[in-house]
Amino acid sequence: MTTDQNTGTARDMLEPVLTRCAEAETCADPSSVMTLLADSSHTGGGFTSYRSSFAKGAAGAPAHFHTKAWELFFVISGSLQVLVGEEVSVLGAGDFLAVPPHTPHAFAAAPGEEADVLFVFTPGMGRFDYLRLLGRVMRGEADPAEIAASSEQYDNHYVDSPVWRAALERSA
Repeated sequence: MTTDQNTGTARDMLEPVLTRCAEAETCADPSSVMTLLADSSHTGGGFTSYRSSFAKGAAGAPAHFHTKAWELFFVISGSLQVLVGEEVSVLGAGDFLAVPPHTPHAFAAAPGEEADVLFVFTPGMGRFDYLRLLGRVMRGEADPAEIAASSEQYDNHYVDSPVWRAALERSA
């Protein structure tokens, strides 16, 4: 704890977070590479952030929602197809999307496109182990049932979305 010089109140001292790309941990599956940037343990719970590079046709994430966190998307390059509620749209380079808690959403590389996307969750929670688990499942090294069993731990709740299924079928 330190004392804020402006207010005189005690507060926890947070340190800046710097993650060098060359030193960042990556998780890969057959269609994407996730670069782990800052988990909530590094940010005092303020946020969690990672970057995903999706190959053409990459599936991304099925329809799901979070009960505690906003999920923020910033498209660095390429195109990302997203579901928000019942609406499917395509985000292009430079587009930003913020999805509030309890809102079903999904994402995938737009048809015929690659996508490079920065993700931020706020408030943060330990999600890096979840991302590592996803990679293991996609590579056939872990049972998909582990994902369902971890929904509360990682605040990732999957839902059925006929709208999203139809969008994926159209782009196949």
